[in-house]
Parts: sequence; structure tokens; C-alpha cells
Amino acid sequence: MAQYSPLSTTPHGLIRLCTRRDRPPPRRYHCPVARIAILTLSDKAAASERADTSGDRVAARIQETGHTLAARELLPDDRVAIAERLRAWCDGGIADVIVTTGGTGLTARDVTPEATMDIAEREVPGLVLALHLEGLKKTPYAVLSRGVAVTRGATLIVNLPGNPKAVDEGMDVLLPLVPHIAELLAGPVEHDS
Repeated sequence: MAQYSPLSTTPHGLIRLCTRRDRPPPRRYHCPVARIAILTLSDKAAASERADTSGDRVAARIQETGHTLAARELLPDDRVAIAERLRAWCDGGIADVIVTTGGTGLTARDVTPEATMDIAEREVPGLVLALHLEGLKKTPYAVLSRGVAVTRGATLIVNLPGNPKAVDEGMDVLLPLVPHIAELLAGPVEHDS
């Protein structure tokens, strides 16, 4: 296959920029199905005092879009336990994306962002911004979520609030991006200009 160059030469040896019609077709991404894990953080759900409705919403959305549910667990709001589970899943290659739900608010027990940052390698601030912007379309309280989006190894971790409506809004932002995220984290990808 010929190497594409944005410059070419005319029959007279002059250099010219290639036009859009001269360019090869855009590269298609080849990861239509990703492995997604769910980690629900809630003292009450972990104690069986409340149903895990937010985790159920994430699982339903994963199934609706044809992605694979790689793992699912429910833990209390314990920073060390959360960080250990996230580290094990990331380092074990369990999932391309881990969605956490719960523990992103302002109370003292809401420690999901801190636990996530404890094991993070890189932040993905644009995704957090998109989540806030989508949430603001529905409620001004969306900005009170302290959730983060980070990578560790080849895994993206996204913190969503524990409210099922907020989970749906967050999944609306995240799911269209998942195939590209999975491919980017799996290895080098050359982007078209």
C-alpha cells in the first residue's frame, strides 16, 4: 500500500497540496464491542439495605449496545477497598472500561474519586466536562458530582453518580465513545489528518 503524503508533485515537478478527493478514505475503527466492568459503591447497597439500581442501569445499557459485561461488583464506600478492586481489574486486563457508580458526592463517605485517583496514571478531563455538560441539561446539581475519568494501563475508569437518571445521562455520553476508547488504549492508532 502506498504511503499517503499530504504533498504530491505535478507532471512539471511542482509540489502541490493534495485535495480532499486525493486523500485515502478515513480509517475505520475495529473495536465495535468492548469489555465493560461495573463497580457500584454504596454502603447501603453493600449491606443489602438498598437495591443496586444504578448498577442495574449500567448493565442494561451495556447489554442494549452489545458490549460485554466483563465483571460486576458491589462494595461499601471504603477508599482502600475501592482502589484495590480498581487496581486489580486494570492490572488484570479484565475490562477496557470500568464504570463506577456512586460515591461521587459531597459527603464524607463519598470517596470514589479519591480512590480512583489513588491508582490513576492519566486523567481524561474532557470526558468529565462532557458528563457535566450533559447533566446540566437536566439539573443544576450535576456540577456537584466530583467524579473523575482516568486511565490505568489499557483501561479507562469513569466515575458516575449513584442516581439512576444521572447514570443514564452519563452512559449517553460514554457509550458512543467506547469503541474508539478501547482501540486507543489497546495500542498505537494512527489518526487521519
